[in-house]
Amino acid sequence: MRLDLVDVFASGPQSGNPLAVVREGEGLDDAQMLALTRWLGFSETTFLLPPTDPAADYRVRIFYPAGELPFAGHPTLGSAFAWLAAGGEPKSHGAVVQQCGIGLVEVRREIGQLAFRAPPLRRSGPLSEQERAEAIRVAGVPEEAVVAAVHADNGPTWKLLHLRGLDDLLAAEPVGRADVPTDVGLLAPHPAGSRVAFELRAFFADATGRIEEDPVTGSLNAAVAQYLLEAGFAPEDYVAGQGRKVGADGRVHVRRDEDGSVWIGGVVRAVSMGGRLTPLA
Repeated sequence: MRLDLVDVFASGPQSGNPLAVVREGEGLDDAQMLALTRWLGFSETTFLLPPTDPAADYRVRIFYPAGELPFAGHPTLGSAFAWLAAGGEPKSHGAVVQQCGIGLVEVRREIGQLAFRAPPLRRSGPLSEQERAEAIRVAGVPEEAVVAAVHADNGPTWKLLHLRGLDDLLAAEPVGRADVPTDVGLLAPHPAGSRVAFELRAFFADATGRIEEDPVTGSLNAAVAQYLLEAGFAPEDYVAGQGRKVGADGRVHVRRDEDGSVWIGGVVRAVSMGGRLTPLA
């Protein structure tokens, strides 16, 4: 087996979200994949496998410390980067097709970055009063700071709180523990004239129920982009930031094409490629 370490949505050295990608791990079972994910300690670890869908270039299984995810954004870009770096050749020119739990996801190569087509939301619309109250409690924000509270489920079951301003977002102090699964995202606009249009934060419960903050989150950014664009709150092309509270400085590039497709892009940097993994007992 081979292990690649990559930095996704980077704005400079070690500024994005780290990802471990395991290649040639076909012999691993679910328990071994989860155990390795927990031991490595990143928000996600992926396992590249041969596709079972003839339209796909590869299949990926995405694990986080509490289990397996049907889709996640920074693992999609990082896995595509690792697959290409290992000599993968897409079946169609200019695009990589990934098979994962939600189906097929297209990844395209752009100048200096990769971008994935945002999958459709599995659930959208306002949170119930109970869901809204729980998301506010978990995130540690005041009720009066919340502009909107909506479902943003595209694999991870994000509950999104749209806040009135950047100060509210940066001041949020999440609780220490919550039920598994818990996925709460925060969104706020940057001041007019900023190079970054929006700032995000993402909180999730690990396997023990401890709340963690993700450095940069592709799935949340994809869901947020669809929410913002549908509501007319964002231009067709913008940049979002994430990670300031955990020492990261991620940049997520969002663009909506003429056909309505939303693309989530970012820089992926190699940190260590091709390290050998010994067989797991």
